[in-house]
Amino acid sequence: MSSMNRSPDNDSTGPALAAIERAMIRIRRSQTRRTLGKIVGERLGRPFDPSHGFVVDALEEEADYPGQQVTVGLVAERLSVDPSRASRLVAAAVEAGYVRRVASQTDSRRICLELSAQGQELAELAHQVRQDYFGALTDDWTDAERDEFARLLTKFTSGLAGKSSSPNAQESRLASAPRRT
Repeated sequence: MSSMNRSPDNDSTGPALAAIERAMIRIRRSQTRRTLGKIVGERLGRPFDPSHGFVVDALEEEADYPGQQVTVGLVAERLSVDPSRASRLVAAAVEAGYVRRVASQTDSRRICLELSAQGQELAELAHQVRQDYFGALTDDWTDAERDEFARLLTKFTSGLAGKSSSPNAQESRLASAPRRT
């Protein structure tokens, strides 16, 4: 039986998963309004394309292993886009001055990416804007609540990392997932 068509007697969704689903929908809707990108653009004082911020975030993300070099392929992977789309996004970020192409230190045939000074500035500003925004949203939370939310959200997003975006793979994973009763 398809996991998307579970019968009520073996449905393991429950109220907690329904609440998570509703919360994730609200988060997605909030992101489509690009509130944070608009604030970053205003504080930069110049036109800003949010896709440049996506590339900067992908370059700044922690390395998967020591010595890992950032390439267009890694940007594609981190943004969950195809390599040709990533190449266009990177080219736009290079043209805007946030990213520069450099020769690999280990393979001179390979081109790597790094943040320019302007890209570093954008990254720092984006961190400040996001943390200020999240701080305002959780202003009435205790430190323990913030810590617990950070722990659980990090655990949740770690589960997203490396998951296939293929609907068939997701369906297979969901069908084989252990059911809680």
